[in-house]
Amino acid sequence: MDALSLVPQFGGLIWTILAFVVALSVIVAIHEYGHYIVGRWSGIEAEVFSLGFGPVIWSRTDKRGTQWQIAALPFGGYVKFLGDSNAASGTDAEALAGMSPEEQRHTMAGAPLWARSATVAAGPIFNFALSVVVFAAVIFARGEIAEPLTVGDLRPVPMTNELQEGDRILEIADMAVPSFGDTEGFERFSDALPRAPELPYRVSRDGREVTVTGPYPYPPIVTQVIPQSAALAAGLRPGDVITEVNGDRIAAFDDLREIVETSEGAALALTVWRDGETLERTLEPKRTDEPQPGGGFETHWRIGIIGGMVFEPATEMVGPLTALWGGVAQVGTVIQGSLSGLWHMVTGAISSCNLSGPIGIAETSGAMASQGAMSFIWFIAVLSTAVGLLNLFPVPVLDGGHLVFHAYEAISGRPPSDRALQALMGAGLVAILSLMAFAVFNDLFCP
Repeated sequence: MDALSLVPQFGGLIWTILAFVVALSVIVAIHEYGHYIVGRWSGIEAEVFSLGFGPVIWSRTDKRGTQWQIAALPFGGYVKFLGDSNAASGTDAEALAGMSPEEQRHTMAGAPLWARSATVAAGPIFNFALSVVVFAAVIFARGEIAEPLTVGDLRPVPMTNELQEGDRILEIADMAVPSFGDTEGFERFSDALPRAPELPYRVSRDGREVTVTGPYPYPPIVTQVIPQSAALAAGLRPGDVITEVNGDRIAAFDDLREIVETSEGAALALTVWRDGETLERTLEPKRTDEPQPGGGFETHWRIGIIGGMVFEPATEMVGPLTALWGGVAQVGTVIQGSLSGLWHMVTGAISSCNLSGPIGIAETSGAMASQGAMSFIWFIAVLSTAVGLLNLFPVPVLDGGHLVFHAYEAISGRPPSDRALQALMGAGLVAILSLMAFAVFNDLFCP
């Protein structure tokens, strides 16, 4: 094998690892900072705040006596509170025995139940808060589509396009354009349009109405490539326009969707226009389980691309509260989809291959980073929500498991015995490691 042929693969691997480390480090830092700051507010002192595990490569000690450090293995982190025996928050009985009651109050083991519970819950809550802020910021930056529908940035396509930035679209193919906010009305309008490569547009331009020729409003253009998809493996990129499938010309993204969905996984030969060049690509659609608005999943054949309009619709600013509510709603959507997906995998309704492990997450990180900062930041918010949710599962060694122990203590008036804790923590560790091993198996062997 030519050694130079490995350079792009090696560069892609480095990019993937770097993106994964950045995404994970941000999420872990926020999660652990939640534990740290709420613990501090609750009177629990932190001895170490570590980003990563293993040998320490940088550290400093602040005026409160907390050592802030970065360790060599950037795949997690921890806060070691006063009185903890290790990074897993085990209790150092000998150290506690040598402390006065006042000193014990500043340890995790000696703090009141409310302080311990708040400190434990803060990690996942901070993950959710990060996601809300990021989603809201992206929504605020993007704005909402202006009314009436107005042309923003034009996307290059191999069809005649006389549209100009700032044009207000009044009619397409002699049909009035409804409000973009009227979802059902706009869908009916889009479905009624003739699927021709070029259509007449009546637009308002510089105070006068003119008729110009433009492409079908939803051409078979690639605006985003889904990670771990057939399209990504085939080398499709945002901006590509698929002009033919198996030798047949197509004019609309729906034409492509219908061909893919009826392919039953058979290989498709695509003719792709890219920056004035014509390329040939072959790919095989993948079977995909997709969540439905009303709940549940449906199985479809997909190649892993997202389409869009022939132009970026012009946008207008949204208010901060609207953006914030949109961020909260998006977090809720991610949580609902995650829980629904997990339930359907457990019941066998969908394939367990939908569960990705660290390799799959790393690949997704690299793919999203390669599609731009906005996509990568959005992915970090999605992953942060997933991490927060996972940590709330009632499994010993996770935050949710500790909260279950605290609930038991609140009801019974005493914490679980050390022997019971050790047994449950061991069982929880085995469960987590088994799940991780299963996810890695999926990463390696699932189609």
